[in-house]
Amino acid sequence: MRTRLDHLVTSALQQGSAVPAFTCYDFTTALAVVGAAEESGRGVILLVAPKTAASANGLRLIAALRGLADAATVPVAVQLDHASDLNVMAAAVEAGADSVLADGSSLPYEENIELVQAARALLGADVVLEAELGGLAGDEDRAFSADQPAGQSGTDLAGLTDSAQVEDFVSRTGAELLAVAVGNVHGKYKGEPRLRWDVLQDIAARVHIPLVLHGASGIPAAELVKAAAMNVGKVNFNTELRTGVLVTLQDQLPGHRADGENLQGLLATWNHSAKGFAAATLATLAR
Repeated sequence: MRTRLDHLVTSALQQGSAVPAFTCYDFTTALAVVGAAEESGRGVILLVAPKTAASANGLRLIAALRGLADAATVPVAVQLDHASDLNVMAAAVEAGADSVLADGSSLPYEENIELVQAARALLGADVVLEAELGGLAGDEDRAFSADQPAGQSGTDLAGLTDSAQVEDFVSRTGAELLAVAVGNVHGKYKGEPRLRWDVLQDIAARVHIPLVLHGASGIPAAELVKAAAMNVGKVNFNTELRTGVLVTLQDQLPGHRADGENLQGLLATWNHSAKGFAAATLATLAR
């Protein structure tokens, strides 16, 4: 069922849990994620990468995700993730996205604010805006963190969110959610993740909108369950979902080819892999 992303996240936080958000490059993965959410009775967020949304087929995917979300028996939101191009934001919303991450985290502070303000002016009050403050290492669309030596964590590579800036940033942007950098990275961690929970706690004490943790793939479940207590209401997953599907397909492809080029069987295997990961993640964040 259609629901505002901020309402979905706020409701979860009131119950002491967070909502997982999964990047969907295709409809098969989205079907699996929504299926897992329906079986668990919990809401979920479908993310679309900006490179996907920048293509005609990507906009068709967003429209399909919108239809899937509306027909679901649990709350489902569709979000354009990590967007910095206003034209892509507008096209994604027109296609069916109900929320946008206006990501100016790579820009100087004032320009980051200006991007989020421009997105609000363009998209209007009905579109939920997430903003990001602080820099995450790595690439959200690729599994390997760029130039990250073994044993080095995200805290060594990326700029942590400056907790002294968050009140001004949220006040001036009007963002409904804030993504933060506390040692999390996009892609695979090399070495053990070392999140700065002290920084996250400080941020949570300063602002009263839901926080977002990106780059959650690879963070142990025992760590993730702490997130909701620090007002993290949305947790993004991409790498583990993608990697699990690809490993499963690689292992199972020869058998399905031998079985009369059985594409339906291969798609069922894909669905099973993605659904299993989504179900486990939903259970972890509901603890």
